[in-house]
Order: sequence, then structure tokens, then C-alpha cells
Amino acid sequence: MGNHSKDVLINRQLKNHTSFGQTVRHSFTMAYRGLLKIRRTPEQLFDVTFQPIIFTLMFTYIFGGAISGNVQNYLPVIIPGILVQTVITTSVVTGVQLREDMDKGVFDRFKSLPIARIAPLAGALLADTIRYTIATVLTFTMGYIMGFRPDGGFEHVAIASVLVIVCSWAVSWIFAFFGVIARTASSVQGISMIILFPLTFLSNAYVPVDTMPNWLQWFVKANPISHLVSAVRGLVNHGTFGWDLGISLIGAAVIVAIFAPLTVRAYMRKA
Repeated sequence: MGNHSKDVLINRQLKNHTSFGQTVRHSFTMAYRGLLKIRRTPEQLFDVTFQPIIFTLMFTYIFGGAISGNVQNYLPVIIPGILVQTVITTSVVTGVQLREDMDKGVFDRFKSLPIARIAPLAGALLADTIRYTIATVLTFTMGYIMGFRPDGGFEHVAIASVLVIVCSWAVSWIFAFFGVIARTASSVQGISMIILFPLTFLSNAYVPVDTMPNWLQWFVKANPISHLVSAVRGLVNHGTFGWDLGISLIGAAVIVAIFAPLTVRAYMRKA
């Protein structure tokens, strides 16, 4: 057996015996690697920097007068909707970049390192929370520039921000699973958009539900995106904790409970 094969075997044995504390440290180290990638290629942040600005301006001035009479009255409606739509859509990047790294052989190189086998996957998911935070801050900042003043106060805006980030992190497990099992990054992108576009646009993010046809309202009301948007609106505009908040958190927990084990199991087969 060659020296390289012995090293790989030894490292694999070390990976199988890493403690929980070591796994956490390795995961944060891999998350830091993800942040370094963003710093070296800042164009990766185009979707979370330009999208909130463009979408907020576009939807506000196109729909504001027709739906709410004027732009100022529409801002409390559209800002939470744009926030949820932007951050949830950003979670697709987790699966796409994971597939790209696996295709480039990056994860194969990680196999030769004495780190926890799950660390590269966990690190990628942790690093992407920075993307969600940037998108959240920019959306609220853009709304403030346009005249949006949340009646719920700063503390409820902060809670709403954490809620969206947590739910987006949960959703990212779905796309991470696609990233592990899919053959190409483009297929991950395509599958993700097929799922997200109906959920985000057939929701209450942009227009009131009662303006829609009756046959469509049942789907919009059951749509988990609608519950998340309603929860954010309640927190930001009124400072209230409604049942939509509970539904959103339960939904996030269910997604993680289902897709985290599936993703980890599929990933560990290849790691």
C-alpha cells in the first residue's frame, strides 16, 4: 500500500472518531473558507445585493398605486414580501455551489484531510447564513430609504429578520440535498426554480389574497411562504406574534427534520 493510500486510510479513521467539539470547530473552519471565497469573488453576492434593490424599486412603483393607492401605503405590504422572496430564493445558492464544489473535486481533496466528514457540508450551510443576513439588511435599508417606517419598532424588525434567516437556512437543506444527488449545478438551479417560483409568486407577498380568484386563494392561504410573509408583516408593522409565526417555525423544524438526515446520509455516501 502506498504512502498516499495509508494517509487517506488514517485520515478516514480519524474522521470517524472525531468528537462533537471537533466537528463543530471543523464546521466553523469550513464556514470561514466559504467566507473567504466570497471575499475573493465578491460577484457571488450580486444576487443578495442587487436583487433586493431592483425588486423593491420595480414592484413598489409598478404595483403600489394600483394595489394600495400610493407607494407609501404599499411599502408595509411589499417590504416583508420582498424580504421573504429574496432571502428564500438566495437559499438555492447553497445547493448550486455545493454541486459545483463536488464537480470540481474540492470535496475529494477534503477526504484527505483529518477533519470531520460532515464539516464541509455543515460549513457551507453556515457560511450561507451571511448571504441571508446581507439580503435582509439591504431590503430593510432600501425600504427605509423609500420611506418605510416599521411601526413594530427595531426589536420586532430584528426578530422578523432572524425568523426569515432561520427559515431560509431550513429551506437550504432542501437544495443542499438536490446539490448532493443531482448530476450538474445547472440541474440544481432548474429544479430549485421550478419549486420556488410558484411558491413565491403564488403567495400573499405582492398582492392581497382576496383580490385573487377563489380557486387560487386556497393554495395561497396554504402556501408556507404566505405564512412566513404574514408573520413578518405582523412583527414589522404591528409588533405582534401571530399564529403564522408558529406555523413558520414548525414548518422550518419539519423541513430540517426531514431533509437534514437525507442530505447527510446522501453526502456521507460520497464523502
